[in-house]
Amino acid sequence: MEQYVYSDIFDTKGIEYIIVIFFFMLLIPFWYMLNRPVKMKELMNDAIRAINLQALRIPQGLLFNRNHTWSHLEKTGVASVGMDDLLLHLTGGVELNYLKDRQEKVKRGEAIARITQEGKELVITSPISGEIDRVHSSLEDNSEAISKDPYSSWLYRIRPEKWHEETGDAMMAEEASEWTGKELERFRDYLAQSAAELSGAEVVLQEGGELTGHPLSEMDQVAWKGFQEKFLAI
Repeated sequence: MEQYVYSDIFDTKGIEYIIVIFFFMLLIPFWYMLNRPVKMKELMNDAIRAINLQALRIPQGLLFNRNHTWSHLEKTGVASVGMDDLLLHLTGGVELNYLKDRQEKVKRGEAIARITQEGKELVITSPISGEIDRVHSSLEDNSEAISKDPYSSWLYRIRPEKWHEETGDAMMAEEASEWTGKELERFRDYLAQSAAELSGAEVVLQEGGELTGHPLSEMDQVAWKGFQEKFLAI
């Protein structure tokens, strides 16, 4: 009858296995730390290719404001007010909440709406002062319409009180296009700076690179707050 000898590998190799397991456990956090900047760089590389001036809608006849809103004075003397295409390209899909009601008075620079996305938010301020004539309230239940056509999807119609005075620094046509191009460049710098701070490593943007997707949607509330301060002030 054959004799079988039972050997417990943990009696003979136990220490070696424990050392190997311990070694791999130590490697996991180092692997994560080393790859986090790489993933951030990959994200940045993906985020520099598709949003360009040619892809953005900048209709003739609208006044564009430096807080990324637009306004248009109708024949009735009421001005439509909304968000520009660049802002919506950067954020991606958002939910809209109105902060003012019909017949309320609003001042230039006052908060009139809030856009939110997964706990992050930006406040939209009015480019003009006046009395609110209409609220496009249906957009709260159909916020996708804003991204599809931000210039038909006005937020408010306001009866302006200081139209000429408050629209003196607004831009139209070619001037608006040139300003939007500069805003794209400024946002590239902001995106690179924010990503570098998050990853702890410098992120290099390709020269002439174009933004793709919705870069702000990949960033946290701290970055959104910075964007609010740098790009949505009037």
